[in-house]
Amino acid sequence: MTPIAIGRMLYRGARFSRKLINTSRTLTSGLWQTMINSVMFNTQAGIKCTEDRRGRMYFVHRYYSTCEKTSTQILSKLFPQTSMELDDEESRARRKREEEEELKEMERAWQRMKIGFAFFGIGGVLLSFWAIYFFGKPTVDEQGNEMIDEFSALPTMQQYLARTFKSFNHFQRFIQEPSSQKLLPDPLQEPYVQPPYTLVLEVKDLLIHPDWTYQTGWRFKKRPGVDVFLRECSKYFEIVVYTAEQGMTVFPLLDALDPHGYIMYRLVRDSTHFVGGHHVKNLDNLNRDLKRVVVVDWDKNSTQMHPGNTFSIPRWSGNDDDTTLFDLISFLSVLGSSDVDDVREVLHYYNQFQEPIAQFRENQRKLSEQMQADEIEKLNKPKPMVKNWSRGFMKR
Repeated sequence: MTPIAIGRMLYRGARFSRKLINTSRTLTSGLWQTMINSVMFNTQAGIKCTEDRRGRMYFVHRYYSTCEKTSTQILSKLFPQTSMELDDEESRARRKREEEEELKEMERAWQRMKIGFAFFGIGGVLLSFWAIYFFGKPTVDEQGNEMIDEFSALPTMQQYLARTFKSFNHFQRFIQEPSSQKLLPDPLQEPYVQPPYTLVLEVKDLLIHPDWTYQTGWRFKKRPGVDVFLRECSKYFEIVVYTAEQGMTVFPLLDALDPHGYIMYRLVRDSTHFVGGHHVKNLDNLNRDLKRVVVVDWDKNSTQMHPGNTFSIPRWSGNDDDTTLFDLISFLSVLGSSDVDDVREVLHYYNQFQEPIAQFRENQRKLSEQMQADEIEKLNKPKPMVKNWSRGFMKR
C-alpha cells in the first residue's frame, strides 16, 4: 500500500470518528435534556417519588413524557439493537396497528399497480389496432377509389398486416440508410476546374471543439491553423465535410468557420448509415473515384466501411498548443502534388504506424538529410581533366 493510500485511509478514519463523536454528543445531550425535563415536570408527567431512610430520592414508577418518547424513537431508528420501547400492552397494540396499516398500504399500492398495468395493456392493444388500420389501409386516388397494389389479392387481414410491416420497414430504412444514394453531383467538366483529389473531413474535434459550462452554455473553439489548412488544401483537394452531426448545428458553424468558401460540399447525419449503434460514412455514395478520396477522421467506427481511405489522427481536446493541422498540411500538400494514382497505397503505408503524422515527419527529415548529402557530394565531386583541357584548348 502506497503512502498516499495510507494517508487517505487515515483521513477518512478521522472524519468517521469525528462524525461518530458528534452523533454521540447529540444523542447524549438529548437524553440528558429529556431526563431534566422529566424531573422538572414530574407532577405533569405522573412520576411518583419516594424517600429512603437516608433522605435520598428515587423513582418508584414513571411514565414517558412526550420529549422522552421522541428521543427514544430517534434512538431506536438509529440503533435498533438498543431499542428502549416498553413491552407493555399499549406498545404491542400500537405496533400491531402500524403493521396492519403497512399491510393495507401495500395492498392498496398493489391494486394501483394492477390497475396501471391493465390500462397500459389496454392502451397498447388499442394503439396496435389503430396502427394496423392506419398504416395497413390501401391507398386511394383523387376520386377516393382504392388503388391496387401487390397485397390486394390477399385476405383483408393479411393485406393490412403486410402493408403495416412494409411501412415500418420503410421507416427503419429511412433511419438506417442515407437519404440519397448519390451524395455529391458529378465531377465538373471543362472549362471548369475539378480538383484531382477529394478530401473528406470531420467537423467535431477535428476542426472545432464543443465546450459546455453552466455559465456560458455551448461554445465552439476553432482549432489552431484551421484557416491555413483549408486554404492550402483547397489547392489540391475538393474539400467535403462529412459528419454525423445534425445540419441545424453544423451549417451555422461552417458559415462562420469558412467565410471564403473553401469547403465545397456539406454532408450531415442524414447522409450516413446507422450500423451497430454508429453513424457510418459510406464513401461508395460520394460519386467519386475511391482511388482519389482521402478521409481525415479520429473515429475509426465512422469509417469502418472504408478503412483504406482513412488517415487517422488524434482527437483534439481543445488545447491551444496543438500543431496537428500544420503537419497535416505538409502531408496533404506532398500527396496532392505527387500525382499519386491511388492514394490508398500511401495511406495503407502510414496507417501501419501508431502515429502516422510523426512517421511522416521522420520520413521528411530523412529525405531532407539525404538531399543535402547528395548536394554536398555533387559539389565536392572533382571535375574530369579532359573536359578542363578541351575547354581551355578551344578558347585558345
